[in-house]
Amino acid sequence: MEQTAIDHSDTDTRLAQRLHQLRMRRSWSLEELATKSGVSRATLSRIENNEVSPTASVLGKLCAAFELTMSRLLAYVESDLPALVQRNAQPVWIDPETGFRRRSISPPSPDFECELLQCELPAGAQIDYPLPPRQGLEHHLYLESGALELHVDGSSHRLAEGDCLRYRLHGASSFRVLHRHPARYFLVIR
Repeated sequence: MEQTAIDHSDTDTRLAQRLHQLRMRRSWSLEELATKSGVSRATLSRIENNEVSPTASVLGKLCAAFELTMSRLLAYVESDLPALVQRNAQPVWIDPETGFRRRSISPPSPDFECELLQCELPAGAQIDYPLPPRQGLEHHLYLESGALELHVDGSSHRLAEGDCLRYRLHGASSFRVLHRHPARYFLVIR
């Protein structure tokens, strides 16, 4: 399943508009974006018309096509933030399909090269990203609790509580929770 029916929140509406703007700035048709992203033309149309909310997997594919990180894409639809980002101003996005929860603790900004995310992937969940949003994107993942298996560019890594994995994305990646408890982790992206 590539999308989920939604209630039309402000964030979803702004996301739909932003995705449409990104496509139009490149002068791509829906068909061209479908070819570049691997997301069906019908799904893209429904997303841009704010009829459905994209899942993390679909957003990953779109970000790869647009060569943007998911955080940068979501920052375009969220409010401008000052240097001090108080907890109530840290945007949270929840994948409607998997329940994956992403809090942007230190959102992307033109003034800083990295961003900090707090993530929670529910027990039994898996998210697959067929392409990186940008070649060589640097990640530092610290597993706060739970157990997580990552497949990054053909290599497998099993993380236990307290482990940190540093890697650069050049190909497909996959995140899978190994136990009956959610995996909670911090992710620095640069």
